[in-house]
Amino acid sequence: MKYKILGNTGLKVSTLCLGTMNYGGKGFFGYMGNLDQAAVDKQIATAIEAGVNIIDTANIYSEGLSEVMIGKAISNLSINRDDLVLATKVRGSMGKGENDRGLSKKHIIQQVEASLKRLGTDYIDLYQIHTVDPLTPIEETIKTLDDLVRSGKIRYFGASNMAGWQLMKGLAYSQYHHLDRFVSLQANYALNVRDIERDILPALKDQKVGLMVWSPLSGGLLSGKYRRNEPKEGGRLTHFPFPPFHEQRAYDIIEVLIPMAAQLQVSVAQLALAWLLHQPVVSTVIIGATTLEQLQHNLAAVDVALTAEALQQLHAVSELPVEYPGNVLDIMTADRSAGIDFLNA
Repeated sequence: MKYKILGNTGLKVSTLCLGTMNYGGKGFFGYMGNLDQAAVDKQIATAIEAGVNIIDTANIYSEGLSEVMIGKAISNLSINRDDLVLATKVRGSMGKGENDRGLSKKHIIQQVEASLKRLGTDYIDLYQIHTVDPLTPIEETIKTLDDLVRSGKIRYFGASNMAGWQLMKGLAYSQYHHLDRFVSLQANYALNVRDIERDILPALKDQKVGLMVWSPLSGGLLSGKYRRNEPKEGGRLTHFPFPPFHEQRAYDIIEVLIPMAAQLQVSVAQLALAWLLHQPVVSTVIIGATTLEQLQHNLAAVDVALTAEALQQLHAVSELPVEYPGNVLDIMTADRSAGIDFLNA
């Protein structure tokens, strides 16, 4: 396992992170999987044995049950809590009341207390807003998160699923008011979903904010079991094709991945994960699995080495279409940016 510093902090996280959306199978998240406590214990033990030190969850996963099961696993396995980086989230609906969702001070404080209890810990390493809340000023949210850092209930806070300008607004507020800031952004990124490269990735690079990748295999699309013009039998894509993806572009990529994976003697999924692990801006890639075998298989992606030629081939087939303003900026700033790679510099 390899480790990276998360954003502009001193916190080291493994480049693979254990995702837990499929723990419990309760409510809406049942479509993701329904692992019981014994399976959860085995997954967490396997991940830690492989060197994973960060576990990501959210209060809304299985209506809080995912957090409960993680807490029980830590106890069942006699894991040293301080060896783990526990990450959870707040924003989604946790009840039927008017204030049971969002990013208000009231809701955040209620939910951090609830998550601490469910996880069986007295602090959360990384507390993330699950997405933006258009009804709550970002200033209220950040001030509350800063207060939680100062209280010791959380160590760092991060964001998830937000636009570049929203992230920058939050970072600017923190800077000018001398408050703690977002240290990471959790975003959808994959070979067939490179949209964040337009604005978000350059912002993360410029602001030294870490990137945590979710759905690196596009809900299983990049696992290698799907082909163009063939029925999607079994798997999550059959029942709930989320996140949205550019399907035909994805199949163009898969048709390059298949022979390359065979040449390297790895699976298509391992190759797709390895591409992300070779992107300097990526801090950690979140992997979830419905079976222990699948988890072990994906963990092996850290050992896949890609040559410059292979990376260029994958870049070419998955490159984003040119759009404004990027196309104009490339021309108009060429006199000042020749030789600079804005994503990897």
